[in-house]
Amino acid sequence: MTDTPQVLLAHYLKTLKLPTFLREYEKVARQCAAEGVDHIRYLLRLVELELIERERRTVERRIREAKFSAVKSLDRFDFLALPSLNKPLVLELARCEYVARRENIIALGNSGTGKTHIALGLGLAACQKGLSVGFVTAAALVHELIEARDEKRLLRYQRQLSAHKLLIIDELGYVPLSQTGAELLFEVFSQRYERGSTIVTSNLPFDEWTSVFGSERLTGALLDRLTHHVHILEMNGQSYRLAQSRKRGRREKV
Repeated sequence: MTDTPQVLLAHYLKTLKLPTFLREYEKVARQCAAEGVDHIRYLLRLVELELIERERRTVERRIREAKFSAVKSLDRFDFLALPSLNKPLVLELARCEYVARRENIIALGNSGTGKTHIALGLGLAACQKGLSVGFVTAAALVHELIEARDEKRLLRYQRQLSAHKLLIIDELGYVPLSQTGAELLFEVFSQRYERGSTIVTSNLPFDEWTSVFGSERLTGALLDRLTHHVHILEMNGQSYRLAQSRKRGRREKV
């Protein structure tokens, strides 16, 4: 046998898909030798490092697959700037137990108050819990649904949406929907009813949703499903983005 043990070990570890094990085994061996750690604890340290790295890569993959508009955590949200928001409820929701119960979240409030940030933060928390998440704006979702229908792949796309444990639909109400778009979006909500959790952000109160869907009957049926098991986040207040812009302007003048 001409191959050295190190070459064979590297080959086997690559074959077994243990890259952290391969990268760290020599360094950890030196540390354990210096500390007088036995071979069992040496292997334990390597396995723990491999698991930690594997979990990190899994979370990163789920974040990429979610297609977030940005990666934002809840610890970066300024709760003091929005007294109307129930912070304890948001932190409780970040534990993601509502997903197991297939409950929904609706964040309502005027523009610029951080609804998308909260939705992204909850989505990130779900990814970190090992849950599959999808993020899309309402306008983009409707566009994709119509395109999928025209290309005869609507059923496949609907199955992809249904596969998400958590689906985040951002900015509902910013763009009025056509009758076809409203019906297709309703079908998404209907298919997820008591099967998966959905987060919706909207700048409109519920009594104005008819202006988006164009039908009182359709809007009523949608709200009936969406609000059956729901947590509502009230997020009305001064625009956070506007306040930040004003702060920057004042600093630049000084």
